[in-house]
Amino acid sequence: MNQQYSCVRLSRIKAKNPRVHLRFDSLSHEHPHELTGGCSSFKYIETALNTTKLDAGLDCDEVVGRLKANSDSAAVAGMTRFGINPSNTLGVSIPVIRTLAKQIGRDHRLAQELWASQIHEARILATMIDDPQKITATQMERWVKNFDSWDVCDQCCSNLFDKTPFAYQKAFDWSSRKEEFVKRAAFALMAALAVHDKQAKNSQFEILLPIIERESVDDRNFVKKAVNWALRQIGKRNSPLNRLALNTAKQILKKKSSSARWIASDAIRELTSPSVRKKIRKTR
Repeated sequence: MNQQYSCVRLSRIKAKNPRVHLRFDSLSHEHPHELTGGCSSFKYIETALNTTKLDAGLDCDEVVGRLKANSDSAAVAGMTRFGINPSNTLGVSIPVIRTLAKQIGRDHRLAQELWASQIHEARILATMIDDPQKITATQMERWVKNFDSWDVCDQCCSNLFDKTPFAYQKAFDWSSRKEEFVKRAAFALMAALAVHDKQAKNSQFEILLPIIERESVDDRNFVKKAVNWALRQIGKRNSPLNRLALNTAKQILKKKSSSARWIASDAIRELTSPSVRKKIRKTR
């Protein structure tokens, strides 16, 4: 299989550029054949993935079989160093999962079955093929409670949840939840919306800034990184939001919290950088 996104490769990328968060790179598991959950049965398919469109009506077992055929157990140790939960994971790289998603196309039914399998990559694939127009608020609540790894959380928010009509409301609602990955989802959604929702008004992001300030004192690693991510993405959207995000960061910096100081300092460093300044000058 394609080794471009191996753990060694990711480690080198991370060493050269600490800004790389590795949200969309590679997944792995030490024992890909010892999985809990799954479809009703597993089929092993030895042929590698290609870009040919798959036949309509592909079932969950066949899709999981294709994922298993591209598993890579050697990547487990490296992925755990990046904080990815190795439980129930096959070790299939994101490029392979994306290729499979393109072959399948939108399939709401299959997405539900893949999510129910509890397999790490199957859930990521589900976020890529589900239809945002068929997503309900109930499904979002059900899935967010299943988040057990930051990469599944971020993929789901960036591939799927941010394209639903419930995205902004869920960002509000989840921001005050206590569960670590549910709260992370709130800020991952804010970051994804700041990047993807090109039609949104500045006011839709202005009202998120007080929430970011409020939750900046949460010192849990996966929460504080998402809070920082949301603040930076909002501040990179355009010049007016950059000023507001910087003002928010300066208020956060005053808090007696190590997580808040890190969130603010890192955001200020990026939002005042020459590259960001150059970009936002075009959006005045």
